[in-house]
Amino acid sequence: MSASLQTPGVTRSVPEAATVAVTVPKRSGWRRNVAQPKTLAGRVVLTIFLVGFALLFLYPFAWLLAASFKPRGEVFDNALIPKTFVPENYVEVWNQLPLLSWMWNSIAIALLAATAVAVSSSIVAFGFAYFKFPGRGLLFGLVLATMMLPGAVTMIPIYLIWKETGFLGTWVPLWGMNLFGSAFYIFLQRQFYLGLPRELFEAARLDGASYWGLFWRIAMPLSIPSFVIVFLFEFQASWNNLQAALIYLNAGQVSDFTAPLGIAYAMTKYSPTAGGHGDYQYVMVASLLVTLPMLIMFAFGQRYFIEGVATQGRKG
Repeated sequence: MSASLQTPGVTRSVPEAATVAVTVPKRSGWRRNVAQPKTLAGRVVLTIFLVGFALLFLYPFAWLLAASFKPRGEVFDNALIPKTFVPENYVEVWNQLPLLSWMWNSIAIALLAATAVAVSSSIVAFGFAYFKFPGRGLLFGLVLATMMLPGAVTMIPIYLIWKETGFLGTWVPLWGMNLFGSAFYIFLQRQFYLGLPRELFEAARLDGASYWGLFWRIAMPLSIPSFVIVFLFEFQASWNNLQAALIYLNAGQVSDFTAPLGIAYAMTKYSPTAGGHGDYQYVMVASLLVTLPMLIMFAFGQRYFIEGVATQGRKG
């Protein structure tokens, strides 16, 4: 008797003894391990606790939303319900600031950075998880050791590198380093790959799959949650990265700024000490609009976000 192993365009028969049974872990089972209060009093206390923390985290957003509808003199009165509603702020902000250009720049840079680091880190992580070679543990330890270097230590050497390559004032320094992966993301992806059954890859190798085929056709489709979590983490980090934009884009035109750098510029522009008139209501509107892409992304990706976080450390 024989069984068939198939890959696109190839079908082979192998002895039944060589057939392997592969069981892919169910990623939905993480919910069963979450402790739930068994008594009514426990559930009430937990509900109050969660609602309290939800309100605590929602307060800054509620304050920002209220401030965006206020006139100039009431922006900082700390009232969650404006005394005077000025919805015209959402129309005038587009005339006051090149907000659309800032948001487009941030979206493009964040997409490039997140895609680059997610793909490169996944490839390196798969190599550490699948291949067994002398010194693998030592090499992986060296990769993790790079996380111990503070960013301030490497900031000047990295700046000099980009200066010598002539990329200052461009987008490249904001996402180019991500082409070489990230130690933290490599660690997260490796932990996920270690949870996949090795028999699945051995069966594919028996059927003639290449190493790249193992990664692209088997590992990647099964690791979508971990890939998405890395993508979300890096997208958010790049979206909020004021320091890098301040270093590499500050000498450029205002329309070339990212959203965080643009908002910092607007704070200075409207500051009375810098000759402004204190029109901070436009800064509040811009800050709120810049926050919306993050809310939308996490709303649509929360299933992968929660699942990816819950399954990252499943196997060491």
